Amino acid sequence: MTGPLYERLAPALDQHLDDAPAHPLSAGPAARCGVPDVTDRSVWDAVPEPIRAEVLSLAGAELGRPAPSLTASAWARALRDGDRDAYEGRARALRERVTLLVLAAVLTGEVADANAPGGCPHLDAAVDGLVAFAEASTWCWAPHDRHTSSRGEVVPDPEQPFLDLGAAEVAALFAWADRVLGPHLDRRAPGVRRRLRREVDHRVLTPFEQVRDWHWIGADGSANNWNPWVHSAVVASALLLCDDDTRRARLVHLAVRDLDHYLVALPDDGGIDEGIAYWFAGACRVLETLDLLADAGGARLDARDLPLLPQVLRYPQRMHFGADFYVNVGDAPARLGGGRPWQVVFRWGERLGQEETAAHAVAAARQAGGVADVGGLGRSLAALADARWCRAVTAEAAVTAGAALSPEAAERAERAERAEDGAPWLARASWLPRLQLLVARETAGTSSGLAMAVKAGHNGEHHNHLDVGSYWVAVDGRPLVVDVGRPVYTAQTFGPRRYEAWPFQSAWHNVPEPGGGQAPGAEHGAREVTVRLDDAVTALRAELSGAYPPGLVARWEREVRLVRAAGGEPAEVVVEDRWEGPSRELTLRHVVSGDVELGEGWALVSARSGPALRMEWDPRIAVAAIEPRELDDAQVRLSWGDRLTRLTLTVPEPADSGRICVRWRRSDGR
Repeated sequence: MTGPLYERLAPALDQHLDDAPAHPLSAGPAARCGVPDVTDRSVWDAVPEPIRAEVLSLAGAELGRPAPSLTASAWARALRDGDRDAYEGRARALRERVTLLVLAAVLTGEVADANAPGGCPHLDAAVDGLVAFAEASTWCWAPHDRHTSSRGEVVPDPEQPFLDLGAAEVAALFAWADRVLGPHLDRRAPGVRRRLRREVDHRVLTPFEQVRDWHWIGADGSANNWNPWVHSAVVASALLLCDDDTRRARLVHLAVRDLDHYLVALPDDGGIDEGIAYWFAGACRVLETLDLLADAGGARLDARDLPLLPQVLRYPQRMHFGADFYVNVGDAPARLGGGRPWQVVFRWGERLGQEETAAHAVAAARQAGGVADVGGLGRSLAALADARWCRAVTAEAAVTAGAALSPEAAERAERAERAEDGAPWLARASWLPRLQLLVARETAGTSSGLAMAVKAGHNGEHHNHLDVGSYWVAVDGRPLVVDVGRPVYTAQTFGPRRYEAWPFQSAWHNVPEPGGGQAPGAEHGAREVTVRLDDAVTALRAELSGAYPPGLVARWEREVRLVRAAGGEPAEVVVEDRWEGPSRELTLRHVVSGDVELGEGWALVSARSGPALRMEWDPRIAVAAIEPRELDDAQVRLSWGDRLTRLTLTVPEPADSGRICVRWRRSDGR
């Protein structure tokens, strides 16, 4: 199979190294990777002081605590009792520690001879962390290591490495540490760079070359975020660590062909069914890999004008409710928090002329608190080395930033500071027809007022929840009718017992349950999906009976519509359900965040500090009950704090056909 990326780059990638003109990946592409090494003080000394201070403060805190240890017993927990985080949490903490220490060593420029007694605290500690990874038996996360599980063992075999996300993360860490600290590593820790290359070769590059049926390649059309996650690390490792021109070219050739499986699988509306967090894990890594190829190989390896990319780039802004809240389909959390490489979105927004996209990236990074931690060493280095990005995100006055920004960009920054442009990325409505996902708000360009999202889709999506027909309602950018998101992953999360976890069940999504819950599988989905995109009303209508086990309900039609204010009437979100043939008790589920007050035919959902929603229905048709749920899952608590509430409307004796309507309006009280 060939796809758009390989078709674009084939003339350069298929060229023999001894042909003229020179192969674009010969003659030291590492020097052209877009990130200068530590000796280029014109770049690293220019990092703004607020960012420098943040990095050095975080790195200082790391130096004051012991490094996480990677133990066999922690790794085995995933195989013994399903606890993945016992090991993966430590591995993540060690990667983050090394990342911060490398950044600090770059910003300070500290270095000393190999036999000098001290004076390089960040550099020395970074080397310690790199060597700790080099000495670990495996970089693979235990639930992924099929070699070990097939032997019935709980200890990995270093001679049989398995290439997964964990291995990709460490390989990328090694590649970028070598790139940026290379001259200082040669002086302070001679031999360590050879060790880094040997480990990446053994654990990543050789397995990648020799095994061509990795499941994450997705050659059968199932490619998901694993594909670009692993391939971005392979490309970085090949370009930055592989000294053999012929092998480097072969590795990149293979990676480009494999990346096409992901690009072909992406819908042409740019949607990501895995959810907003996985945009950064998957699609964003494609953008970064395209940047790296163009930097290293020049115009002949520049494929950054593929037609799909503008739509892919818009996905995060289309999912934005307000502040750090996003529409969270799949396993994505509702609140993104920090650790996201918004500088990639900013850079691509500027490149593609999507000014609203670049503005969203700056706003999101400021909301998250800065650029020091952006989810990986390569991403952090790219952010710190980008003067335009650093100036934008640290909110320096446009007149100060003018030296780094174009006149047009400086004018935009000044307008943003005066809040004249509001939030231009917030569209009145965004419809993704391939995902069957609709997002709408009361007024374009602002998070103030009501906003809704509603999905149709099917129950065989990547990171699927049983949520066909579910919806969200937000007030002033804060969702109050919500999606729980995912819990902490365990060894069972991606197995046959996935839907035993309550956050994945339809009973904990905003869907009807006509005598029972939804069924998993791509064959269980919405039908007859239509949308309305008028100025006055934005709506999605779908027939949902196919999402349930056969015979449960003959027909279930749901319409969710945002009706904008008009004629003195306030805006409202209306959810209208019509059914035919329920055989038993009928319930409508609603998961809400906030304090809940219940009355006859109404409920009030109030954020603890902020807006409120009033819900109304006909009490002659349905009775309501609320069920608070205290949250003990660390991942869910990041979005919702210590409690969610399920509000269930029950139609105790449904007729063979019927209708029920629920209305949501902003409320300042009853």
